Amino acid sequence: MSGILIPQLGPEPDAPFPDPAACRHPDGLVAWGGDLSQTRLLNAYRLGIFPWYEHGSPILWWSPEPRAVMIPGGWHLPRRLARTLRQGDFRIRLDQAFDKVVAACAAPRRDQNGTWITPAMQSAYLALHRAGHAHSLEVLSTEGELIGGLYGVALGKLFFAESKFHRRRDASKIALAVLMRCLESWDFLLADCQIWNPHLETMGVRLLDGTDFRAVVTEGIRREDLTGPWCERLGQVNLSDW
Repeated sequence: MSGILIPQLGPEPDAPFPDPAACRHPDGLVAWGGDLSQTRLLNAYRLGIFPWYEHGSPILWWSPEPRAVMIPGGWHLPRRLARTLRQGDFRIRLDQAFDKVVAACAAPRRDQNGTWITPAMQSAYLALHRAGHAHSLEVLSTEGELIGGLYGVALGKLFFAESKFHRRRDASKIALAVLMRCLESWDFLLADCQIWNPHLETMGVRLLDGTDFRAVVTEGIRREDLTGPWCERLGQVNLSDW
């Protein structure tokens, strides 16, 4: 990182971000500073940039390359997960427990000392949810217990996944599979998964170079937003033929 100057964002919520295509940081650190206001967050996502930082650190803004994405209509459903989905020992909801999903994602895991989903981050995404831009998918047991889920931000025909959690085996994978089926039904172009990990590889994650990723983002944000609660949209999705 020697010799690489990371720009500081201006104090105004609509202060411009640096062009991610010009980023020289090896991990995609585009800028630091600013705040988590709705205006700034939405401007960041429109460029394919997201915040990720630890408690006590300045806000850090990232656009890593290559970018891990899943393509609606082009992802893979593992056989064992398909069998779990067909068994249907769970219930699915959209946007009915956003705060609980975010809190569950923020809970430190056994291999972590803390969480990057700080109270400030939780408040910021809850505000985005109330404004109709951030959404959650909840997996419940047949008894109604929240056992898994995910949340992220939707702009145009793009979904920027932020985090997921599970309390029972495969619950987060169920959430991701249902999300992809929803996005396919709604003509989304991609789900941004940010960084590759082996859990995503089994479900067909792809790596796009920065140029290709930004081209899809530019196209996707031009399309009509699905702003507002998604809870009523689940009925439009075929979840019966896994």
